[in-house]
Amino acid sequence: MSKLFSPLKIRDIEFKNRIAVSPMCQYSSENGLPTDWHLVHLGSRAVGGAALIIAEATAVSPEGRISPDDAGIWNDEQAEAYKIITSFIKLQNCIPGIQIAHAGRKASTYSPWKGNGYAQPKDGEWITLAPSAIPFSEHYSTPKEMSVADIENVVEQFRSAAERSVRAGFEVIEIHMAHGYLIHEFLSPLSNHRNDKYGGSFENRSRLALQVAKAVRQTVPQSLPVFVRISATDWIEGAWDAEQSVQLAIQFKEIGIDLIDCSSGGNAAKASIPVGPGFQVQFSEKIRKEAGILTGAVGMITTADQAESILNDGRADLVILGREMLRDPYWPLHAAKELKTEVEWPKQYSRAK
Repeated sequence: MSKLFSPLKIRDIEFKNRIAVSPMCQYSSENGLPTDWHLVHLGSRAVGGAALIIAEATAVSPEGRISPDDAGIWNDEQAEAYKIITSFIKLQNCIPGIQIAHAGRKASTYSPWKGNGYAQPKDGEWITLAPSAIPFSEHYSTPKEMSVADIENVVEQFRSAAERSVRAGFEVIEIHMAHGYLIHEFLSPLSNHRNDKYGGSFENRSRLALQVAKAVRQTVPQSLPVFVRISATDWIEGAWDAEQSVQLAIQFKEIGIDLIDCSSGGNAAKASIPVGPGFQVQFSEKIRKEAGILTGAVGMITTADQAESILNDGRADLVILGREMLRDPYWPLHAAKELKTEVEWPKQYSRAK
């Protein structure tokens, strides 16, 4: 059997293969609630053979949304609405996961097809939060520098969101600490100019990340995995980098985090990023080897042979596909055929196998 289609067990959850669908914002929610779009979008990829579906960045508070059209899980109505989706995913022998998030200074913006930059007051603009009052770029509003009380409130919001996520039926909880959103903003000296216990040294800049990780891990049942997505580098000299990511991953492992989802960038508007096939796999490989923790590889992974070689070479434990899964929801079924591996198809589709 190919490595890509070998099972992976983390805590009490067994993934039927090593293919996950990356959390991808759909900007199609109403008051934070999932819609029929989410049922079909996430459900079709479960039908397509992935082992894990991670629902998009889901805000832990209204002000934590990227846009007014973002998903949320800050109230019980939202958690209840997800149950039909998680139930359907499980019926496909697939694990439902969710990414809980706070957008920080990159919040209160338009959905991509509705405009650019921060939303105007007439479109529901709100005050954004960040470690320091530094806008992401000239197209974003200047955020409010968070007080210690604000920070403590955010930790509680992540804890509550994790609790609701479990009640909604999700079996993997991923904490979003990447792409220039709130927790990444605290980690990076580009956006964190604080002089208190949350700024300055690596220890201080990492404090919020570790507090959130502890709160979520203590809330989620021990039988279920908790992942963390990080940006392993800012792609800017002297900013957040891979060495600091390794050190943070070591501490996450001590807390009980199970897997690091290794992305990069997003916190510097003008960073020069060498985008190309598998360009971020170097980070999942480094963190896996040096921190001794499971990792997921992301970023322009498009072919079955590429995914298979990443796993065979010990560069990651899971491949997490984004855009390729938008192009082809049935990528896992097609990959199995390319790798000459027998996998079960949905009974309803068996005539096409």
